[in-house]
Amino acid sequence: MDSGWQRNVLENGDKEDTFGDGDELRVGTVVENENEAYELYNTYAFKKGFSIRKGKVRRDAQNKLRQRDYFCSKEGFPLDEEVGEAKKVRRLDTRTGCKAMVRFNVEDGKWRIVQFNPVHNHEFAKPEERQFLRSSRHISTVRAAIIGYNSSKVDASVRPTKTLSYLEKEMSSTDNAGFGFTEKGVHDCLHRLKENMIGGADGQSLLDYLKHQQLEDSSFFYSVKVDQYNRVTNFFWRDSRSRLDYDCFGDVVLFDTTFRAKKYNLVCAPFVGVGHHWKNVLFGCAFLLDESTDSFTWLFENFLESMGDKRPKTIFTDEDNAMAKAIEVILPGTHHRLCTWNISKNASQYLASHLANPEFKECFNKCFHECVAKAEFEATWDDMVKKFNLENDLWLKKLYLLRQKWSPAFSPDTFTANIGCDQRGENIDTTFHQISTTTMDLIGLAQHYEKKTKVLRLAQAEEDFRCKNGMPRLRVNTGIFKHAAAEYTIKLYSFFENEILSTFGVRMMEVGNDGYQYVYEAVEEGHQRVYIIQYNSTTSTICCSCKLFESMGVLCRHALKVLDLKNITSIPAQYIVKRWTRGAKNQDVMSSGLCEPSCERANSAQSLRLSELMQEGNNVFSIGSLCDSGTRIVKQKLVEAIKLLETDKETTSMLGTSNK
Repeated sequence: MDSGWQRNVLENGDKEDTFGDGDELRVGTVVENENEAYELYNTYAFKKGFSIRKGKVRRDAQNKLRQRDYFCSKEGFPLDEEVGEAKKVRRLDTRTGCKAMVRFNVEDGKWRIVQFNPVHNHEFAKPEERQFLRSSRHISTVRAAIIGYNSSKVDASVRPTKTLSYLEKEMSSTDNAGFGFTEKGVHDCLHRLKENMIGGADGQSLLDYLKHQQLEDSSFFYSVKVDQYNRVTNFFWRDSRSRLDYDCFGDVVLFDTTFRAKKYNLVCAPFVGVGHHWKNVLFGCAFLLDESTDSFTWLFENFLESMGDKRPKTIFTDEDNAMAKAIEVILPGTHHRLCTWNISKNASQYLASHLANPEFKECFNKCFHECVAKAEFEATWDDMVKKFNLENDLWLKKLYLLRQKWSPAFSPDTFTANIGCDQRGENIDTTFHQISTTTMDLIGLAQHYEKKTKVLRLAQAEEDFRCKNGMPRLRVNTGIFKHAAAEYTIKLYSFFENEILSTFGVRMMEVGNDGYQYVYEAVEEGHQRVYIIQYNSTTSTICCSCKLFESMGVLCRHALKVLDLKNITSIPAQYIVKRWTRGAKNQDVMSSGLCEPSCERANSAQSLRLSELMQEGNNVFSIGSLCDSGTRIVKQKLVEAIKLLETDKETTSMLGTSNK
C-alpha cells in the first residue's frame, strides 16, 4: 500500500486537508481503504492521548461494506460476568461510556468521514504515557517503512536503539514517548521485516541440517514453527546427549534470551544447566523471530516434549512479561526466578552514578545476596532508597515490584544450584558472545552452538576422568572429610570442605532440648546474624535457617557444626544429593516402579540401561577423539565388545526375541 498519505499525517498532522481547527478531524476527509481509515483515527487518537477500537460494520443487500465506526476504547460499559465463571486473566474495567467516535461511509471504494464526535468524558494520557496506549503499540506502515529503510541503510543487524535514534530525528521527537512505541516494539518490527529473508534458502538450509542431524542421531529432536504463509519463524533443537544431561541435571534451567544473531537480529536462546562438576551443560537451543507470548509458549511446549514432559524445579530468565505469561501457563509449579547477572548488567546502565559510590553498592548487594528474611530485606531496601534519594527512580520501582523473583529472602526454600549467579552469567556470555558480534548465516549459528557444546562436554569428560582416577588431597584424612571426598565430585568437595573448615568460626549455643529434638543458635565470628538449627536425634534430620541445603543441596557450616557436636562422622544419607556426586550420571535400573506391567517395566529398564551406556559411551568417545591413538583404542575395544556380545547367550536370546 502507498504510505504517502500516512507520511503526510505523521509529518504534517495539522494540515487543513486532514485536520480541522484545533487539530480535530474534518468531516468530509477521504481515504483510500480501511487500513488508512483506521490509521487516520488512530494517529489522531495518539496525538490526543486515547486509544481506539473498531466498532459497528454495516453492509448493503449485496453484503458489501458501506459503513464502519471507530470508537474511543472507553466507549460503553463492561458486561456483567456470569456468576461462578472462572477466568484465567481478569482485565481491568476501563470503559466509562465515552461517546467519542468517527464514522466512515464507503462509496465507490473511497472511505469518507460523515460523522465525528470529539468529546470525551475522561482524561487523556500524558505525552510520556502515550506509548502504552493499546491501539498505538503497533508499528504503522509508514513507521515500519522508516525502520526498514534504516535497517537496510545501516546493517541487517541494526539494533533497535539505533533505529529509535533514527526515528527521533525523522519525526523530530526527543523521546520514545513522543511517537508511541518502545524499543521492544522496534525489535518485533525488525523481525517482521526480515521474515522473508529467514523463510528463504537460509531457513531451508538449517532445516536440512537439522534433518541430517536426526539421521545421524536417532534421539535428536527438533521442531520448526511456520506462519500462515508457511514461512519459518522459530527453530528449536537438542541432541541425545542434551536429553541425558537434562535427566541428570534438569532440576534447574537458565533460559537466556540476551543473545541476538547479528545477521538477522534473531533471538538466540540457549537452555543452560549446571552439572555435577559445577560447569555449564547445554540442554538445547532456539532461534526466535520475536519475543511474543506465542513464541515462548511454542518453545516451552516443544522443550518439555523433547525432555519427556519433565519440568524443571526452577527456571531463571531475564525480565520479560511475555515470557513470564508463557512460563505460568506451560510450567505450572516451576519456580520462576530472575537472573541476577542480567539485573546487574541493567543496574550498571540505570544506576551507573550510584554504583560508583561504595556505600550504595554495599547496600544494593546486600539486598541481592545477604538478606535472608523478608523484614530484613524491606528494611534494607527502604533505608537504601531514602538514604540516596531514589524514591522516584522508575527502574528501582519496577525492580522492587519483582522482588519475589530475585531476592532470596522471598524464596529461601527454592532450589537454585546457584545457577543465576554473576559468575555463571559471565561464563554463558563468554560462550555465546560471538553470536552477537559475528555475521553468520543460520547454519553457521547452529554449527557455532554445536562447537561450543563440544567444548563444554569435553571439559565435563575431563572432570569425569579426573574424578575416576583421583581423589582430592584431604586436609584432614578422617571422618566426614573422607566420606565427602568419596561421594562428591572434586569441585563440589572443595565447596563442601570450605563449609566444614568454616565450622571453626561458628559459635553454637543449645537453646532447646526435649530429649530428641534439639534447637541451637549459631553466630559466625565477626557477624551478628543469628541462625537457628533444629536437629532430631531419632531421624537424623537437621534444618538451618540459612537454607543453604534447600537452595544448593549441600549442608551448611551451621548444620555441620551440630553434627560435629553430636559426634557424627559421616554425612546422613538423606543429605547427599545425587546431582552433586561422582555417580550423578549413573542411572538406577531398579528405580522403575514395581507397579508397572512387566512389559512396560522391561522397556523402562532397557531405556535406563541405554541411557547409561550412551552417557558412558559419549564420555569415552570424547576422550578418544582427542588424538589418533585414542581413536584407534576405542575402535579396537568396540570390535572386541561386539564379539563378546555375539557369544553372550542372554544378549543373543534377547536380540532374537526383539527381531521376531
